[in-house]
Amino acid sequence: MTITTTVIGAYPKPEFVNLPDWFDPEFDGPDNANPTGSWLRALEAMGPDAEQTLQRGVRQVIEDQVSFGIDIPTDGEVRRENYIHYHCRHLDGFDFNNLTAKVLRNGSYTAKLPTITATVKAREYFLAEEWKIAQSFTDKDVKVTMPGPMTITDTNADVFYNDDAKLGADLADALNKEVLSLAEAGCRHIQIDEPLFARKPVQALDYGFENLERAFHGCPDHVQRTVHMCCGYPDRIDRDDYPKADPHAYFDLSEAMDRSSINAVSIEDAHRNNDLSLLEKFQNTKVIFGVVAIAKSRIETVEEIQARLTQALGHIDADRLLAAPDCGLGFLSRQQCKQKLTNLCEAARQVS
Repeated sequence: MTITTTVIGAYPKPEFVNLPDWFDPEFDGPDNANPTGSWLRALEAMGPDAEQTLQRGVRQVIEDQVSFGIDIPTDGEVRRENYIHYHCRHLDGFDFNNLTAKVLRNGSYTAKLPTITATVKAREYFLAEEWKIAQSFTDKDVKVTMPGPMTITDTNADVFYNDDAKLGADLADALNKEVLSLAEAGCRHIQIDEPLFARKPVQALDYGFENLERAFHGCPDHVQRTVHMCCGYPDRIDRDDYPKADPHAYFDLSEAMDRSSINAVSIEDAHRNNDLSLLEKFQNTKVIFGVVAIAKSRIETVEEIQARLTQALGHIDADRLLAAPDCGLGFLSRQQCKQKLTNLCEAARQVS
């Protein structure tokens, strides 16, 4: 059986898409006064042809992934400054003009963030239309990604709720409207990103899974419901000392994940190898297994990737193992993506 391949979300923006994102070291601007504003100004500067340019960028990204051998591509998040705040722009309750400084990711860094000042609600549905455009460029099933309730909560500044579980529930209700709209449009792969689960496993077990189920409530069975749980991005490529989430968090969360309605869980393994007995914890859930690092310029060989996938198959059935990068690919160049993904797909084809 050939192992299915996919990607997680982000892909380097084509050169002709002049939009900043948080993979760009200059994203925050010279004074960090309004890092989200730089994206909006750049979008406005693209002028009346912005949508045409963005669609051209999405097409290039999808065609790249498919040509490398990826079975389930994404739109590369070409439109987004990051996967969290782009979504929040389509929700009520967020103030993108008055930002609030906040320490993030267990003290890893400080950022100025949009402020939650009112009840969070879905304002406009946008992902189904974006998916239709992306899907028109390939016969492969295009996966749509969106941020999860806990991750949105942690990456914005809340001055209204003062209750992360309640805020998460309202966010989940808003996300659910997008999930159902996508499903109705025909999307078969929907992924919610919750890296905060690995950072805060106690809170994930306390209310995070409940809100995750809320976000997927009513999603039809023919849609693969995926959750991505990486252990955190560094702030630049080839930084080895970035404080990652506790590797045991995956073990802490595995039983709850396997009991949930989630069909597939995405975990990283390339940046920091797991104890592969972890895979045995998932008796029902598919595992999207990260086998190439997304913040290291070194290119993993086909043989290395194949060896790790073979080891993984000693702990999980082949029909429940998918191969992928650890996380989004925004730190890498287009050429690096080609090398890493081509090797990943070749290794997946060779594993038996």
